[in-house]
Amino acid sequence: MNTTWKQGRRTVVVGGGLAACGLLGLSSCGGGGSTRGAGLATSADEAKIQNALAQLDGLVATLMKDTGVPGMAVAVVRGDRAVHAKGYGTRVAGTNAPVDADTVFQLASVSKSIGATVVARQVGMGIVGWDTAVRQLLPWFELSDPAVNPRLTIGDLYAHRSGLPDHAGDRLEDMGFDQRQVLERLRHLPLDAFRGSYHYTNFGLTAAGVAVASASGTDWATLSEQAIYAPLGMSRTSSRFTDFEARSNRVVGHVKSGSAYVPGPVRMPDAQAPAASVSSSVNDVARWLSMMLGQGMFQGRRIVDAAALQPAVSPQAQTSPASGERPAGHYGYGFNVGTSTAGLPSFSHSGAFLLGAGTAFMVVPATGIGIVALTNATPVGVPEILGQQFFDLVQFGAVQRDWTQIFGPPFAAMSAPEGSLVGAARPAQPAPPRDLSAYVGSYRNAYHGPLQVVRQASDPSSALALLLGPAPLRLPLTHWDGDTFTFALSNENAAPGTVSKASFAGDRVTLEYYDHEKQGTFVREA
Repeated sequence: MNTTWKQGRRTVVVGGGLAACGLLGLSSCGGGGSTRGAGLATSADEAKIQNALAQLDGLVATLMKDTGVPGMAVAVVRGDRAVHAKGYGTRVAGTNAPVDADTVFQLASVSKSIGATVVARQVGMGIVGWDTAVRQLLPWFELSDPAVNPRLTIGDLYAHRSGLPDHAGDRLEDMGFDQRQVLERLRHLPLDAFRGSYHYTNFGLTAAGVAVASASGTDWATLSEQAIYAPLGMSRTSSRFTDFEARSNRVVGHVKSGSAYVPGPVRMPDAQAPAASVSSSVNDVARWLSMMLGQGMFQGRRIVDAAALQPAVSPQAQTSPASGERPAGHYGYGFNVGTSTAGLPSFSHSGAFLLGAGTAFMVVPATGIGIVALTNATPVGVPEILGQQFFDLVQFGAVQRDWTQIFGPPFAAMSAPEGSLVGAARPAQPAPPRDLSAYVGSYRNAYHGPLQVVRQASDPSSALALLLGPAPLRLPLTHWDGDTFTFALSNENAAPGTVSKASFAGDRVTLEYYDHEKQGTFVREA
């Protein structure tokens, strides 16, 4: 059987059954959600739980040794208290700066689940509903289908069922467009079936979060602090990148250089704040997990209305069909909703920045237990593997599958470079280009904005360059064959080694990398 989830710019299929539920935009851990609190453990259950906790340090040590991930933090919550919270390794590779349970990590897409509880809190207060129309709150936000716009709800966007293409808008962010600019440009994208399709979209969900903040009379980061972080005592948690930067006890993101991890470029995710901007420690996330196990209660206090929270951890969109013994997969509102290896209802999410973050949490309510694992490196599956190993121990007393073999290859594939010419040899006798003046000029594209093709005398290996985006990006062109040139990219959505074609034809040029949503053709201006 297979498990499918979304990560970055790819759909990944993992062989190994219906248990891989602690994943990024996971798509096939079927079964209904449940937020019932801890069940009463038998003595046999208790022995398994204690054994699982006793093995955690060893599991972490093995995973870090095998992968080279420099830093990691793990917390396990049982009912209303943390029974394990610990840091491992270093915040910065090559230093002795230790990770502890208060070390702050970027959570990436785990932000979606935490943000969904912010929305649920506002739903419970009557400020919005999951079925509130987004246009009612953000009159300027619209999609390409006029029939969809008045019907599109907060829940539709939190369940990734709007019809927007997979990861719509992410590459606009890499080009330098801000949040409002990206959201306004989504109207140029064709839609799949409204409420009849599932496509994981950071900026679609972001639009819903921005709408809720607008209805609440504040910005998203402030709302999150007021609604969830402060009431739970999550003093080291924020949805502002500047707060993360200001922490003294924080990690640095790492990327692979050869066989080792080195500090990478900084990932500033505020443009997609509701979807990816949370930074936190495992001590803080543990408090949030306790609230989730308590169906919105924390230490005897009601934080989120249970009836408002329940839909978030219930199936709202089918992410994959049933196949054989594998049940259909589902997504709730900001949560993956599925089943554990033992067939128990679970909810979960993972997060990843190619520039240096891999995170995941998983909750199996019937056991009364949740686990979160955070790492400071390009994702290789470590948090997901640990979560599955731990819950195997809790449920069966022994690890049931080789989760490293299940998760390792697809995670490696996610970091592979993109482009049809990657690894290809340039033609031995390429056709010459036209006179360079035939390519130079201004081009337009409604979705990606203006493009300039310019001469550059400063680089003898590249006589032309693209100027793209508001900053703009400067991308030197290398001639390949005839009217085809290439350019290289490395950013959050383009793994190192990515190569894109720039194909000129008449009055237009198509940029392969930016044709992800079939919007990559730029037309020359008169």
